[in-house]
Amino acid sequence: MTTEGHIAALERRHQELDRQIQAELQSTRADDLMVSALKRKKLEVKDELYKFSAMTQ
Repeated sequence: MTTEGHIAALERRHQELDRQIQAELQSTRADDLMVSALKRKKLEVKDELYKFSAMTQ
């Protein structure tokens, strides 16, 4: 996979995690541990995205 392709995949994963977080927060039975885990994963993806973006500049 090219660097650009990997960045695009990371951006899609970041957006998907954001949608999952929002869905969980809107749930009447929101699971705080699940939300925390999703937010942590979203941050990891964001860090990796930043790393790859910096490499292409």
